[in-house]
Amino acid sequence: MPAPKHRWVSSFSFLLFCSSFIPTWGAARLLLELSPQEYFSSLQAGRASLAYFSHDVFPGAQPFLEQIENSAEALQDYGVSVVKVNCPKGDVSRYCGKEDVLRKAYLFRGNVLIREFPTDALFDVNSIVANILFALLFNEVKYVETLADLQNIENTLKGRSNMVFAYVPATGTAEHRAVMEAAFAYGTVHQFVLTTEATLLKDTSKDDVSSACLFFCHCQRATDLTQPCRRTALGQALTLLNIHRHLKLMGAPLVTEVSEDPEKVSTVHLQLGLPLVFILSQKETYEADKRTAEFVAWQLLGKAGVALLSRDLVDLNILLRSNVALKTPDEGVPIKYLVLEDTDEVITLVEDKNKVKQIQEEEEEEEEDEKESNNQDVQDDQVVEAVSRDKKRELPLEQIRVLTEETFHSALLETARTVVLFYASWEAVSLAVLQSYTEVASHLKGIQGVVLSRVNCWDWPGVCTKENVTEFPSVRIYQKGERSVMYDGMWGTEELTSFIMLTKQQCPWSPVFAKRLLQMSRLNLPSHSLSLLYLLPLTLRTREAFEEAGNLLSGHVMMGMYFEDDAMALSRKYAVSPPALLLAKSGGRSVEGISLSKQSTQDLVQMIRYELLDIFPEITVQNLPLYLHLRRPFLILFSDGDIGQMESKEMLKLAKERPQETFVACWLNLKKTPVGRGVLKAYFATMPSLPALIWVNLHDGGQVFKFPPAQSITEMNILSWLEKLKAGVEIPSSTLSEEDWKPPLPAYDFLQMMETAELPLHSPHHHGDTPVQDLSQSPGGDPTVHQEPSQETKAEKVGSPGRDLRGTAPRLAAREKQSKRHSEL
Repeated sequence: MPAPKHRWVSSFSFLLFCSSFIPTWGAARLLLELSPQEYFSSLQAGRASLAYFSHDVFPGAQPFLEQIENSAEALQDYGVSVVKVNCPKGDVSRYCGKEDVLRKAYLFRGNVLIREFPTDALFDVNSIVANILFALLFNEVKYVETLADLQNIENTLKGRSNMVFAYVPATGTAEHRAVMEAAFAYGTVHQFVLTTEATLLKDTSKDDVSSACLFFCHCQRATDLTQPCRRTALGQALTLLNIHRHLKLMGAPLVTEVSEDPEKVSTVHLQLGLPLVFILSQKETYEADKRTAEFVAWQLLGKAGVALLSRDLVDLNILLRSNVALKTPDEGVPIKYLVLEDTDEVITLVEDKNKVKQIQEEEEEEEEDEKESNNQDVQDDQVVEAVSRDKKRELPLEQIRVLTEETFHSALLETARTVVLFYASWEAVSLAVLQSYTEVASHLKGIQGVVLSRVNCWDWPGVCTKENVTEFPSVRIYQKGERSVMYDGMWGTEELTSFIMLTKQQCPWSPVFAKRLLQMSRLNLPSHSLSLLYLLPLTLRTREAFEEAGNLLSGHVMMGMYFEDDAMALSRKYAVSPPALLLAKSGGRSVEGISLSKQSTQDLVQMIRYELLDIFPEITVQNLPLYLHLRRPFLILFSDGDIGQMESKEMLKLAKERPQETFVACWLNLKKTPVGRGVLKAYFATMPSLPALIWVNLHDGGQVFKFPPAQSITEMNILSWLEKLKAGVEIPSSTLSEEDWKPPLPAYDFLQMMETAELPLHSPHHHGDTPVQDLSQSPGGDPTVHQEPSQETKAEKVGSPGRDLRGTAPRLAAREKQSKRHSEL
């Protein structure tokens, strides 16, 4: 059924229901006048009737007769007939013979007297209808006077049925009538409970307990029988229309899951004039988004509906960063798609109608600020600048699985190797690495046994804390049933891809044929990797040490073992005695044999890391940390392009004769690595002529020496010059500052801060609900009743702005809030 037609039918049915309670002027007279014999002979089994026995001469009866006649039509709707019984003179029967009996009205069901009412208690139509229905529904509507009575009823209903709990200051009022009429209509669906005792509410209720109020108690959802039922208060006046509307809303699904165009969606909330909030989700974060939607739904219960809209099932042209949509009941108003930071903003969005306009204006202002910022020639942080300029580009994240608290551990067991990127979506470096990560995913598409995934630590701080992630971004490779391997290299696509592929190799592997060694020497491995093959170990201890070294170096090298005949044949070929290593460097055509004098795991790892380094390397941004780790002086040849053949030959001879235990001989191509120009400017006041040979000891004094430009770069001239440096004859061209390079401020533990500010999702009750335990203290106080702190109290303790919306929306917009939260930085 189309939404407008469906809404019209629902509204018509509701009005038809309520119209039966509106008096019809000019209707036929419904107050019957019978004699006692006629009345008692007309009584039918099961049918209720209200009778007033009267003498025509009885003074003061006329006002009461008017009210009882006015109530006849309303009572008729509930199957109750109203009869005036005219007592003849001299009648001495039970109902006509005594004067005090004539001051009462009697309610019969069939010929059984249910209750008698003093006429002064039936003073108007409201009091008459309320008291009559209260008497008829005596067994269905429970009246409670104490907290214990209320809790006993609750406990019997938990997991079975819901409860409607109403407080009225006095019986016979308009509010009492509204509650009883609702109980007559819904008493078979919900358990109605009534009280006139203000002491049940006054200690904890924020509202004025002198006014009537009604709560819908969700006892059917109560899974923990030790906890009270969650309550949702009726926010409007206690009228039949408002109660009916409230119960219709409470009967609607808490969260509606949507798999169609939101424009076509119609729910009871829209039909009753309330807005509908959509939480946008995707399959990777479905469970978390569903819990968030339920959290929001409890907050907005009775104020708005909440739906979970799956991007995977609906093909809509929606910005990826949008995470919330709002549909109003107004005809012709388009759905608004927004980016919100936490659930507090969603609630404010519903409660403050001006909030939507304000959010859209802020987004427009933000876009204008970004345009102005992007037009600047220089920004403080180049990474931030690059990410900001590229912000509007949608990243192809389809091949990267999103992991949450629920899916993290199970996902690690599904695949042989799971690569996990831990990042913070508000942090520029993380977003830059995320771009590289998508390129890695594209390169590895179709590779069996490797799955790339990501965890947003801003959304899931608990996962990152448990995995001891102390910095963003961070990449780890989890092998099923084994420990994880952390990536500590550069964030380039080539380096990260190489690392992942190398960890895919079983380490150490056991080749079958010795010729595999020669094949490995021709493998097209990355320039920084190395293939190592371990010969027959003399003892089990050396073999175990090598295996442990292989685990520690996983992702950086390929390692294997040869045994028995193959090992002996290779040892003779390369003139080494076991235990020994055969080294086949990437891109090389030769294999080098090295005997092992030390066979502990630590010694093996240190030796292998050293052998990974080139003899005369070209220094780049990527490999500089590897050589700085040696803490040796640098002999650097700066060149504007490739170095000459003669210089290369002489420097290579020097490097081979003077191993890197003494110093690191290297060169730097300024065209390939432009940052080298900044290095030279830091060394000298003016840019020197190139090529320039520089000696610098960064770890001892920071003195910088420049090889005499008049001399040719030969091995002999360089050695002579180094002797002068050693003797202290040469004067340094400059001396670098001894000041350490440290961050301007101490490190900030963002994970701890996020975890502290995180509100618990499943709590006994939430802000906006009236907790049942709020009513659990009697005037004297019951120390045996355990009270949980309310959600509102918990929020005050942690100072949280609200629960973050998780899942589909990149948290780029969070940077403004982040700066506010951490303004002390």
